[in-house]
Amino acid sequence: MNVLFLIQGYSVAASRYRVLQYLPYLESKGVKATVSLYPRTLKTNIQFFKNLSEYDIVFLQRKRFHQPRLGLLRRKARAIIYDFDDAVMYRNSKAATPGSWTRKGRFARMIRASDFVIAGNEFLKKEALAYHSGVEVLPSPIDQGRYAPKDYTLPKERVTIGWIGDHGSIHYLEKMRPLFEKLGRRHPNVELKVVCDTFFDCDGMRVVKKPWRSEEEVSDLQSFDIGVMPLIDDPWSWGKCGLKIIQYQGVGLPVVCTPVGINRDLVEDGRNGFYAASPGDWEEKLSILIQDGPLREKMGQAGRQKVLEQYTLQACAPRLFSILERVAGKTSKK
Repeated sequence: MNVLFLIQGYSVAASRYRVLQYLPYLESKGVKATVSLYPRTLKTNIQFFKNLSEYDIVFLQRKRFHQPRLGLLRRKARAIIYDFDDAVMYRNSKAATPGSWTRKGRFARMIRASDFVIAGNEFLKKEALAYHSGVEVLPSPIDQGRYAPKDYTLPKERVTIGWIGDHGSIHYLEKMRPLFEKLGRRHPNVELKVVCDTFFDCDGMRVVKKPWRSEEEVSDLQSFDIGVMPLIDDPWSWGKCGLKIIQYQGVGLPVVCTPVGINRDLVEDGRNGFYAASPGDWEEKLSILIQDGPLREKMGQAGRQKVLEQYTLQACAPRLFSILERVAGKTSKK
């Protein structure tokens, strides 16, 4: 089975966690995988369409082909799988309103042109089911062999509240600056660590600014004591697939999060973390964890157990291979 995977970038989280980490397993099952960035220039587009006949499946990660390229793709590709892990049919949380007929139309055309659709969560599945019956949820998993648990026996001078992500999402965290400044005055032993490529400062709380690097990603997560995932209650946030929380829980961290979308599935309030729906909630729940080291460890262990049961590469890879087999099988019978 020859599969062409089109990705946004080799360092993009969605590409790494929803495509690249699967490749060794897929290749061990006999899949000949070719990975390429989306064609941008006239030359790369010509070469892309010329080579499509070599592949049993074209796997598109998140981006949508627009007309007339979508029509040409549909005519030349034997089979198309579309994988998405964001509410691409809506505007993001920075927009004045979420609705967009342009985005919804492009999404609908992409889904209808696909042979199968992989959605990152149940909300996204429901959106896709309006246009296609062949939709399955596959989360963004972590490799349990790579994500070792945090060592809680190591002494630390400070309690580290941590956040990891890209510049497109840091506005959720930056909106909480007044809260962090208040917590810093209340708890002088607390720091905020941000792993990203964009940063901000807080008066009264130390901010550790750590540029993201693939080889240091897990050790950065292990340096946190509490993982946070603030969101806004809107369609864009409902489409998020909770990779931050899965990463936090993968190394055994307690989580404080806004209780919207998949956050409610990943975090069980009071068991492996806390919900925080208001500034007062955030201050209260973070303060509880800041002051209670044994509770942090207990909640972190519960979160890791949840991830190991449902959100690992080892659990999801056979499911992805099964989807590829089914789609390729249907195509060969046409």
